[in-house]
Amino acid sequence: MASMGLQVLGISLAVLGWLGAILSCALPMWRVTAFIGSNIVTAQTSWEGLWMNCVVQSTGQMQCKVYDSLLALPQDLQAARALIVICIIVAALGMLLSVDETTKAKTMIVAGVVFLLAGLLVMVPVSWTAHNIIRDFYNPLVAAGQKREMGAALYIGWAASGLLLLGGALLCCNCPPLVWPVTPGRPCRGLPGKDKRD
Repeated sequence: MASMGLQVLGISLAVLGWLGAILSCALPMWRVTAFIGSNIVTAQTSWEGLWMNCVVQSTGQMQCKVYDSLLALPQDLQAARALIVICIIVAALGMLLSVDETTKAKTMIVAGVVFLLAGLLVMVPVSWTAHNIIRDFYNPLVAAGQKREMGAALYIGWAASGLLLLGGALLCCNCPPLVWPVTPGRPCRGLPGKDKRD
């Protein structure tokens, strides 16, 4: 039987990663723009997320607006929407596979593979969006007002991906023990009292 401690640790890490993926999906802070006008009164911060964008004024007032159309999003955020939602569903499937205490070690390995897949499904859109943000930030052709920085949701997504990958790897490391087939009726050689040769 596989180590119960490693299984509990792997499942716990994967559940934390799943919660992080949900948080990363819900937060509107994938891309952050800080625009400071000629005086501090016009300072505002703009957040872009998967589902809405928000503007925070220097006075502390925040206004959020849900996207009217899916086509209004850039390609990386459109793909991120789909991949993050698929990740949340896949990780939930992995949790359903791993919660039954009577499951065999092979089922835990399958749950580990599912968590590994979920970790990759988070890592791809988060890294793709971060790549686009960094590329545009250092592009001299992009206006200073349109340059964006990485938001908190990207860092949470990377942490969620790491937790899902680590939890899945721990569950995959729990290989079932090897059982050597013993044929009944034939004594094993080398056991005391079983060797009848003189």
